This record gives sequence, C-alpha cells and structure tokens, in this order.
Amino acid sequence: MTAFRFATLALALALPALPALAQHGNGWTVASTPAAGAARAIGYYANGCIRGAVALPLEGPGWRVLRPQRNRNWGHPDMVAALRELARRVRAATGKVLLVADIAQPRGGPATGHASHQVGLDADVRFQLAPDGPLDPVLRDEGTELTMVADGKEIDRTRWNGDQLAMLRIAAELPAVDRIFVNPVIKREACRAAGGDRRWLAKVVPWYGHDGHMHVRIRCPADSPDCRPQDPLPADDGCGAALAWWFTSEPFRQHASRGPAKRPEPPAACLALWRR
Repeated sequence: MTAFRFATLALALALPALPALAQHGNGWTVASTPAAGAARAIGYYANGCIRGAVALPLEGPGWRVLRPQRNRNWGHPDMVAALRELARRVRAATGKVLLVADIAQPRGGPATGHASHQVGLDADVRFQLAPDGPLDPVLRDEGTELTMVADGKEIDRTRWNGDQLAMLRIAAELPAVDRIFVNPVIKREACRAAGGDRRWLAKVVPWYGHDGHMHVRIRCPADSPDCRPQDPLPADDGCGAALAWWFTSEPFRQHASRGPAKRPEPPAACLALWRR
C-alpha cells in the first residue's frame, strides 16, 4: 500500500469521534423542521447550528437531491442560492444535472458521517453527473457514490472528463464559495488541466476522502455575526509544495501520532435550538 493510501486511511480513522449528540436519535437528528427565525449560521462549520434554514427542493432545474429520506437538504439561504446557481451553470455547460448529497439537518448540528456540515454552509455535490431527466429511483434513494480515483493514486479516466473539471471550476468561481475540498489526486488533476487563468485553483483544497464528490463550502453570510470564518487561503494556486506534501508519508505520520480530537462544547445559542 502506498504512503498516500496509508495516509488516507489513517486520516479517516483520526476524525474526531462524534459525541453522544451526534448519534441517531439525538435532538439534532430527530428535529424534522428548522428553527424559526431569521436565517443565521451560528458557530463554526464543524461546531455549530443554524436557525431559519431553508430546504433545497428535491429536484429543480439542474439538480437532483440524493437520499431524501435523510432529510439533510437544509441550509442557509445563501448556500441554497449558491447550489441553484451552480446547477444552472453546470447544466448550461454540460447539458447534465448535479447530484446533491448532504447539506445539513434542519437545525444543523452534528450529523453522523460528517465532522462539519453543522451550520448550513457546506454541501456535498457528486462528481457523477446525471442526464437531465427523471432520476433512477435506486440512485436517488441509495445515493451510491462513484470514486474518481483509481487505486488511490491516479485519476480514473473512465469516469473523469471535461464535465468534472468544468463543474469544479464553475463552483470555485462562484463569489460566495470559500473553498472546495477534494481528494488530493483530484486537486493534482485540476492543476494539470487548468488553462492560463489559474486563480480559481486556490479555492480547491486537497483533503482525504472526497474522491467521489466535492465538498463545497461558502463564506459566513453577512446576516450571521456569530458565524466563525476560516482563515484566508494562501495567495498561490496551491499546486506546489502544499499539494506535493499529500503524496508523502508525512500526513500519515502526523495524524497517526495524534489521538482522537475532543470536540468542543457547542455554542450556547445552539443549545437553545436543540430539539426545541
């Protein structure tokens, strides 16, 4: 097994264990409706909640929502607007529709399978595109994800083509988008294939996993003073030493030496929304 594949496995195992609140049946997962009030993202992407969330409809011009039974198609209005615009542009460029997986629960908070997706500002969008028509019921309900990475180290040319590169660039060029997490192999492929204008590449951030979808994250909205932003991205395109680091043994060494991270207490404002 390559050092990169070791690192991917180790980093996945090193994700902070979700607290009791994140397990099935807690107040965040059983709340089927959003908290009333003006839209506000509260806290940090990996430690927070959302008030006044709105739902992305299960289907619309340019998108289809996967696994609707999970009830995770909720987000801040800015996130939903960004997804609508992304879908519109991708359909115009490719003639196909986006497959949108998890955004957030109706009130955000910890969700099984995710460290973030807590404040309604994150969305998983599959790299697999679908024909612009009725979605296959099995794909819709099961949401099977197709990896774009072959053997953990190279792009899968049978699945990755100009459509995937186009959707990644379109997403990165949306003004509201802060960054997009993808598998390091996908970042490397984007660096190789980008043309002369490479400014958008700075928003494409390598991270373990994310080999079948792009994790789109938008900035803290102006209406959310309690939302904590991420640090600014570096000024370069991220295709140099920072990317090469992911293909060494260093990610494995660093994360294998750490114990599980302890999740901080949620913001007090979120406790007021929990199963209210």
